[in-house]
Amino acid sequence: MGTWTLHLWELEPLLIPHISWMEKILRPLVVYGFLLVAFRFSGKRELGQATLFDFLILLLISNVVQNAMIGEDNSIGGSFAGVAVLLTLSWGLNKITARSPKLRKFLEGSPTLLVHNGIVIEKAMRKESVSLNDLLMAFREQGVASVSEVRFAVLELDGKISIIRTDAPTPMSREDCVVEEIRRQVVELEPTAQA
Repeated sequence: MGTWTLHLWELEPLLIPHISWMEKILRPLVVYGFLLVAFRFSGKRELGQATLFDFLILLLISNVVQNAMIGEDNSIGGSFAGVAVLLTLSWGLNKITARSPKLRKFLEGSPTLLVHNGIVIEKAMRKESVSLNDLLMAFREQGVASVSEVRFAVLELDGKISIIRTDAPTPMSREDCVVEEIRRQVVELEPTAQA
């Protein structure tokens, strides 16, 4: 019966990348940057409401860019390095965009107003490739029977349509919030003051 032995040099091709570490780091950075720009300008609707076609495109894109990200390397260490780069990049961008509203707007875009006080903004609908059927479906999902019941319909960054009805309470201004908080604190103190 033979003995099975494993030598450290036999593990090297499995663990150590065949390409330089710098290339292993740069490849995911470049692919991530390209995809970020490509998806940023492809529109919000495509990302949030993926059809079967969109889903297939995403699967194929992931397969196409795989080779660009890993190069001629299939090592475990190389894949760990690629994952670490992508996670670090994602974490860093989240931190930076949380502190910079301008950068967040540039990278993620901003919500788009589709309906204002019962009037559909057709220019915004065309710009964001939102069909009337998509808008009506969002109305039905949120129990709205007519566009006249809608104060605002907003296409959010994730592709969903938020609806604020005309009968919804008007949001308070910042000053109103401060006054309301002071009033609440005074009411809480009154029973103590009377005791």
